[in-house]
Amino acid sequence: MPGIAEAPRRILGVGVATLDIINEVAAWPAEDDEVRALAQRISRGGNAANSLVVLSQLGHACAFAGTLASDAQSGLILADLHRAGIATIACVRHPGGSTPTSYVALSRATGSRTIIHYRDLPELRAAELADIDLDPFDWVHFEGRNPAETATMIAACRRQRPGLPISLEIEKPRPGVEALMDGPDVLMFSRAYARANGFRDPEPFLAEQRTRTSASRLILSWGEGGSYGLDGEGGLRHAPSQPPAALVDTLGAGDVLNAAVIDGLLAELPLAEILGRANRLAGYKCGRAGLAGLVAEARGTGWG
Repeated sequence: MPGIAEAPRRILGVGVATLDIINEVAAWPAEDDEVRALAQRISRGGNAANSLVVLSQLGHACAFAGTLASDAQSGLILADLHRAGIATIACVRHPGGSTPTSYVALSRATGSRTIIHYRDLPELRAAELADIDLDPFDWVHFEGRNPAETATMIAACRRQRPGLPISLEIEKPRPGVEALMDGPDVLMFSRAYARANGFRDPEPFLAEQRTRTSASRLILSWGEGGSYGLDGEGGLRHAPSQPPAALVDTLGAGDVLNAAVIDGLLAELPLAEILGRANRLAGYKCGRAGLAGLVAEARGTGWG
């Protein structure tokens, strides 16, 4: 079933794909404790890849651009992306590399997740993205990582397709990441990034970022505080969070919100409506494990 855009759109996501080893524990252990996992699952992760999975469920035609190792774990990632209907022709293989792995402890007491990430694989280079024909795409979404190469990629997209909408997620502080802010049409920030920059209030954070970018939309997720946005005229919009009855799994909730925001922007909805709709889907995700079948289940409860 298509998203709310008039027709399915073709979306390219640029970032990393990881192998997530998720251990569910009763509560986060103290240092030097030994605890038993109540359950374990292995899944494919990565911010842009997660967002593409949700966008694919919303009916859009999605493709992932990133690097993959040549080990057995990369086969699991490819199989999962293909099951989700995501094209991987833009992926670059690195013989001898190892698949990035996130070791996740998921607390059943709070639904929060703690992640230890290991990476030994080069990230996508601008020269590799330059080989991709952007003409078929209606949107490109970047993770805000590997800033020097990503800045070159964004500039190249602008030259090849001047009117192609570009969004960028800035999840955490990275050296040089601020240089990416002036180029995309949409910036998506996390509360963790705002707090790392000394902000405890969403409004002054967004006002400060407005002075640093020409982006027409600024989005800020604020956890239980909901989400905020600045529209093209600088108007502040807010939508409250929509928590589930029972918090089960917050892993990937921000990626779900970003996907719903992109879907809403493609449909040219008012920003306040986009934020409310995105919060409802992200909140629904927090009440269940994983992303498989998320949109269909949410629609069964009246979302959409």
